[in-house]
Amino acid sequence: MTREQLKERVRKLPLSPGVYLHKDKTGKVIYVGKAKALRNRVSNYFQPPESLNAKTRQLVSHIDDFDIIVTDSEFEALVLENSMIKKYKPKYNILLKDDKGYPYIRLTVEAPYPAFSVVSKPARDGARYFGPYPGRVAARRAIDTISEALHLKTCARVFPRDIGKDRPCLNQHLGRCCAPCTGKVSPEEYHALIDQAVSLFEGNAKKLERELAEKMAEAAEELQFERAALLRDRLRAVQKLGSRQHVVAGAFAELDVAAFVQGQTRACVCVLHYAGGALADKEYTLFHLTESDPAEVLSAFIKQYYAQRGAVPKTVLLSHEIEEQEAVAEYLSSLAERRVELAVPQRGDRRVLTRLAEKNAREEIERREMQSERRHKSLELLQNVTGMRALPLRLEAYDISNFAGADTVGSMVVFAEGQPKKSDYRKFKIECAANGQDDYASMREMLTRRVQRYVDGDEKFSPLPSAFLIDGGLGHVRVCKEVLASFGLDTPCFGMVKDDKHRTRALVAPDGREFGISATPALFALIGRIQEEVHRFAIEYNRKLGGKKVRGSTLDKIEGVGEKRRGELLRRFGSIENIKNASEQELARVLPKNAAGAVYEYFHKED
Repeated sequence: MTREQLKERVRKLPLSPGVYLHKDKTGKVIYVGKAKALRNRVSNYFQPPESLNAKTRQLVSHIDDFDIIVTDSEFEALVLENSMIKKYKPKYNILLKDDKGYPYIRLTVEAPYPAFSVVSKPARDGARYFGPYPGRVAARRAIDTISEALHLKTCARVFPRDIGKDRPCLNQHLGRCCAPCTGKVSPEEYHALIDQAVSLFEGNAKKLERELAEKMAEAAEELQFERAALLRDRLRAVQKLGSRQHVVAGAFAELDVAAFVQGQTRACVCVLHYAGGALADKEYTLFHLTESDPAEVLSAFIKQYYAQRGAVPKTVLLSHEIEEQEAVAEYLSSLAERRVELAVPQRGDRRVLTRLAEKNAREEIERREMQSERRHKSLELLQNVTGMRALPLRLEAYDISNFAGADTVGSMVVFAEGQPKKSDYRKFKIECAANGQDDYASMREMLTRRVQRYVDGDEKFSPLPSAFLIDGGLGHVRVCKEVLASFGLDTPCFGMVKDDKHRTRALVAPDGREFGISATPALFALIGRIQEEVHRFAIEYNRKLGGKKVRGSTLDKIEGVGEKRRGELLRRFGSIENIKNASEQELARVLPKNAAGAVYEYFHKED
């Protein structure tokens, strides 16, 4: 659709709130936005190019069509926009990774002896839930910290079912568990401990300290010195938690501060979580953005972040104004099922908090940009050492792997600007290896298939790299050179040569020249990392294929043959047929005599 046709369509749009979806020539959604008045908002994209920022110009150059969805209110449009972004993951929207998990701690309150566990999300099942936590490790650490302080059970036993079945574990002897397994701790006594744990999870450590101090004093007055000593130890443990309270209850933020900072090559949003007036936790998200509009980034971030997190504090402070602030506040309130305040402080203590969040975001950008600079220098070293004409911003590495001479596979890993780009990794099931193990033929097949896919216009194999790195020596890299030449390409290629300690010592060119890298630590680390990664990826794929074949293998039915011995047999003989045809003496060279006899007897029952 031409620009004039698009403009004509825009003129006919209603002045109603809604969502618009920009599409490219293939019909793919590349941007989702919301508007108070669709006609006014969408027409902004078709202004003279010089009035648009770089990102919008890039977006507009790819717009071939658009759709709209009219809503009854701006709030409905905002909710729908978030839903559409999650559904289509458009290229030009600010996108948060949706694989970020925010787990919860679950407490089985109705059980005689309640237990804590870590779950992905709350359910309506009568249990108590605490969270969310930044990750499963943090949630598990919170459970362990409180269990240690209050001497709660950490084992998987279920009481009263398992009382008296086994001896108390080591935790009881070390004084870390009250040992309900002995039957000496009643459900009522254990529930009292659980109530104290709940107080800690809810951030009420000070209240619990007062209660324990009062009970300790009462026990001392009644001359119950053993009980008073127990309460004293528990009080000390709870007081010790004071400095680590965020470990336990940091998820219960009363106030979040979100700040946006733009760096030279990337932007960052930092979120500080405050609980009980103290800083409890920090999270940050980096974006590869330049010339970003703070209002746009913050708005997109806030909506997606709290929708994923599933918990919203009472107040969220922002470093910048956002256009649809009232609608976003309404949206957060709908997520929290209570009123949420969204504010941009200009002065006072709250402004100090947003400045602190900005400082954290700026430091994170500087740290990442320093790392990026170091990686860039490593690539410059690689260019200088090998004499490549251009900076090798994209490197592809290749390796061949097989299992017991069979199931030959190839792996391709990609490093973009010195960093693994796993979305571009590819794996190959080698077909020519059916005729026997031949690393050179396998490498030739893999590289031919890779380059052919590029020549055929397959986007998954575009672009070509700055250089090909082959796991192997001179023979392997010459195979790569031959394949590239057959397609009329002269892309640089190098073999990654290892020393006798299996470390990468040099790169070798097809003409036999070697470039030593062991004396250059940054380059040595980069090439070593690439070689380890391509090898890992190949082995992982190989094991996956081998595992599928080995699982359910005939060998599993033979007594005395487990996974290890099965692998040894396959490595030695190569196939089930060869194992079947082997003599008992030949089998005994690999297995113990009784296991070898069992294998031989299994395959020769009828004889």
